[in-house]
Amino acid sequence: MTYEHPLAYVLGLEGIALMRTFAGEYDREFVDARIAEIRRLLDDESLADTAVDVASVDTVEGYGIWSSTYDGPNTAFDFDGPLVGEVADSLPAGVVLDAACGTGRIAASLAARGHRVIGVDSSPDMPARARRRVPRGDFHLGDLHELPVDDSAVDLVVCSLAMTHLPELRPVMAEFARVLRPSGHLLIADIHPEQVARGVIPRLRRPDGQPGRLISYRHSPGEYLRAALQAGLHVRRCEEPERPAVARPRDQATASAPDAEQPGSRDTPRATEAGPWELWPWSLAGLAPEAAQAAGTGVPAMILWHFQLLGDPAERA
Repeated sequence: MTYEHPLAYVLGLEGIALMRTFAGEYDREFVDARIAEIRRLLDDESLADTAVDVASVDTVEGYGIWSSTYDGPNTAFDFDGPLVGEVADSLPAGVVLDAACGTGRIAASLAARGHRVIGVDSSPDMPARARRRVPRGDFHLGDLHELPVDDSAVDLVVCSLAMTHLPELRPVMAEFARVLRPSGHLLIADIHPEQVARGVIPRLRRPDGQPGRLISYRHSPGEYLRAALQAGLHVRRCEEPERPAVARPRDQATASAPDAEQPGSRDTPRATEAGPWELWPWSLAGLAPEAAQAAGTGVPAMILWHFQLLGDPAERA
């Protein structure tokens, strides 16, 4: 169970913004405005009793709840799709594993390119939906730590929006390496760890109405790299794209899949109230839009990796 208080989030944004003034990014007028805004926020009685106790939800339960709405609008899909397409198009048709396949969004793209697709997901509803979407795919219920795939069986592994939910990266990286053929490729896309640190963590409502957020971990680029190297994977490419300059409006208080947008933009309107919990932390940014913009400037939306398995098994020993 976590404790979410709007003031904690907004004051955190103010603090990050103020720290950036020590790097010379903002002037005295900005500092004075932030301090005055902090005083105003602390005096706002409407924010005093708006905290929410939020359950920590595992991936099986969380994605089971999302399965019917997971394919809704999501800016994260704008980042991983082009990378997957670029690499898949560069390879001859082969066997591809969509690890944490969800509803088959990526599997469908790979199958359309002539690849034979295997999909694995730990949430029972997801493989069933993926089968309907990609009838020729081979979809299984399974865990990333023990993939139901033979050794050296696939040419490409794709894993999108799943690694953030793992407490440790090394066991799963080793499992990806196990199923890859020599010189096979691995693509990983996930919410950037700095976004996770700023509260961009998937939210949902349990059937009883209790708010929950999916258990998530902040893995640094160094953690990804160390886990990959230990598994015999070397880096072909790493990208940390930033979010679009203008964020989509947040006008629907519904459960959604993970989203890559950073709360706050130049077009974020100033708000006078926290808004419903389903819109946190995006609606909270409106309580201090200038601080949110300063805190989010230059922070990547996603982290994208392209690894390749070393070809000689002796090199991986």
